[in-house]
Amino acid sequence: MTDAAELVIRTQELLAAHPPATTDRTDFLKARFDAGLAWVYYPEGLGGLGAARSAQAVVDAELEAAGAPDNDPRRIGIGLGMAAPTILGYGTEEQKRRFLRPLWVGEEVWCQLFSEPGAGSDLAALGTRAVRDGDDWVINGQKVWTSSAHLARWAILIARTDPDAPKHRGITYFVCDMTDPGVEVRPLRQITGEAEFNEVFLTDVRIPDAHRLGEVGDGWKVAQTTLMNERVSIGGARIPREGGMIGIVAKTWRERPELRTHDLHQRLMKLWVEAEVARLTGERLRQQLVAGHPGPEGSGMKLGFARLNQEISGLEVELMGEEGLLYEDWTMRRPELVDFVGRDPGYRYLRAKGNSIEGGTSEVLLNIVAERVLGLPSEPRTDKDVAWKDLAR
Repeated sequence: MTDAAELVIRTQELLAAHPPATTDRTDFLKARFDAGLAWVYYPEGLGGLGAARSAQAVVDAELEAAGAPDNDPRRIGIGLGMAAPTILGYGTEEQKRRFLRPLWVGEEVWCQLFSEPGAGSDLAALGTRAVRDGDDWVINGQKVWTSSAHLARWAILIARTDPDAPKHRGITYFVCDMTDPGVEVRPLRQITGEAEFNEVFLTDVRIPDAHRLGEVGDGWKVAQTTLMNERVSIGGARIPREGGMIGIVAKTWRERPELRTHDLHQRLMKLWVEAEVARLTGERLRQQLVAGHPGPEGSGMKLGFARLNQEISGLEVELMGEEGLLYEDWTMRRPELVDFVGRDPGYRYLRAKGNSIEGGTSEVLLNIVAERVLGLPSEPRTDKDVAWKDLAR
């Protein structure tokens, strides 16, 4: 374990050896990773020091004060929040050393090949096939709603390896090279006009068995690590008081008194309190993570995040009146960042509609909270012991 004083010393040594003002950004980030100051709670040699998760704030504060560059976490959020903890939990030592450093530095962008046209909310019903051929697996199928696939070098992928097993038990988890032959990425234009999502077609894509995470057939168990971390990273991100969407609306309220009405004031106060409760709940969740892995509570955070974003963005459009109906730009773009709060009120209103779909639909998350947090009986299932190939589709 490393205490705060030692972390400060290590950080100051990094800054002295690699002054941010004169050091190339990528070189600085690589040096930070090698010094164990990337994510201090990871093991030594993998960007960490085996310290407590809470100790990361000490390092981050020192580096921010010194003007050191970050690794642009919004651009590489899928790698940081989903791929990295899964690789750490299930990868071989060779996989960890190959993937984690360029992932954290931002040299390699990651995406997630999970959802399919016929397997979204019921992800375990996925039909993308992986067939063993010597030391490789041959993959055929289609994935959808894939953020950043147009930028990604690597993907985390789940595919069906045993159609004779029940749907949750015949899945295996892979790392897919997005530059390989047979990988085709097509944009999906959204209601906002841009295409941050994609559909991905996989035709005879060969993945070496060395890029498998976990045992054959254990893909659903491995995927749970990814999904739990995904929901924490979406719904439990650290934000300051009045950060995020509620801060934008509150600022408009203060600066534009002519827009105010009694009804809008009551609604704003209610949502402000709920946003602050959600922020503090997220802080508590992050403290709980110090003691272990993310659990189903992250689903509750993501559920609240989606509802609040949609209600707050709707309030903002009403508050702005005719101005709220304007839309800045409908140009087709393929952005590098997912921006929940950028641009104008119209964009925020439309983009927030996706919050209750991405990262697990609100309907699925309600079931998770009911069953795994509240301990309520699970819904009856008729497909639990039926082979995937025999399921009605």
